[in-house]
Amino acid sequence: MTGPAGQVPERPDPPASSPHAAFPAMLEDNIEDLYDNAPCGNLSTSLDGTIVKVNATLLDWLGYRRDELVGRLRFTDLLTVGGKLYHETHFAPLLQLQGEISGIALELRAADGARLPVLVTASVKTGGDGQPLLNRLIVFDARDRRAYEQELLRARQVAERERERLQLLVGRLQRSLLPASLPDPAGMEAAAYYHMASPEEVGGDFYDLFPLSGGRWGFFLGDVCGKGIDAAAVTAAARYTLRAAAVYDPTPAAVLANLNSVLYQEYRTERHRHCTVVFGILVPDGAGYTATLASGGHPPVLLLRADGTAAYQSTTGGTLIGVLPEARIVTRTVPLAPGDTLVLYSDGLTEARADTPDGRYGSDALLAFVSDLSPTTAPAVVGALTDLLATFGDGPDDDVAVMALGMTAPPADH
Repeated sequence: MTGPAGQVPERPDPPASSPHAAFPAMLEDNIEDLYDNAPCGNLSTSLDGTIVKVNATLLDWLGYRRDELVGRLRFTDLLTVGGKLYHETHFAPLLQLQGEISGIALELRAADGARLPVLVTASVKTGGDGQPLLNRLIVFDARDRRAYEQELLRARQVAERERERLQLLVGRLQRSLLPASLPDPAGMEAAAYYHMASPEEVGGDFYDLFPLSGGRWGFFLGDVCGKGIDAAAVTAAARYTLRAAAVYDPTPAAVLANLNSVLYQEYRTERHRHCTVVFGILVPDGAGYTATLASGGHPPVLLLRADGTAAYQSTTGGTLIGVLPEARIVTRTVPLAPGDTLVLYSDGLTEARADTPDGRYGSDALLAFVSDLSPTTAPAVVGALTDLLATFGDGPDDDVAVMALGMTAPPADH
């Protein structure tokens, strides 16, 4: 219905007895109740920190009466010693500078001395002229969060202890698969290094040097496919089989053929557990030794001569050991004179990630590296290769074994 000139008449105020008349008073009462019984603590302080208003929720948490706080204590009086220090050095200056601050973790001290972990958000209330009037603080109970964080911390500590225990066990198992030290044959010096790609997984690389009858020495370096306990079992079997076979028949090709039979029969149904390996026999020969090498799919050894040259001793064509009933084994014989050094390594070295076109370190780079070292000694070349591994970012992705045998003088008569 419209009035004169099409105007809509104003709606009259509801009579005093109408329920709507009490709504503003109810709203004001509800707002005050919401403040006082909010699910969080609320308090206001003067600019010097004196508490001027506090809600029932915070009073209940802390066990104080309102008259014990309002106008008598400052907010800092509710803080622990560490909290007071943080308030003075960080909280208060940031609040004054920014006008607000949120999510600050503090601890309030209750009336009975108990500590209450809280998260505090604060803001500065200003007047119409922009000047600060008081500070408003909202306090959130962080007891459940603190308990949750402590439980996470305990779980993390347990996990770290278990991880340390695992690494300790893995390290011990890895060391049990390698010789504690290498002996030095007459007129020779031996050195070796093993790099574990992961402290939590047993690697499959192995090496050894051991005496045989007649002044001869056997040596080998190999790499089992895979990692972990299964690979460790194959590594142990390979190492002890090689040593036992060399005592029975030290011919390098026969030793690897024996290992091939063992691995093929024992592990062919377990995801084809196999390895690459180079096995050699050192036989005294005048002023030096004759080294006869047999390889089953392993990278070729490096020979650093006393005259400063370096070259691979090719054994290309040998098959992986343990894959076929009859392995193809390639042999090679090289003389070792005083000043010469023989270097054996696993492919974790040449396949390490590097800044090259194919992303790998590669055999050409390795040859160039050792050529700059030649002539050298066994400890020196192993030390240099150890330093080289440290340059590959986080380290090689795979385990790396290195062993060097260097002639220092003619072997004694036998």
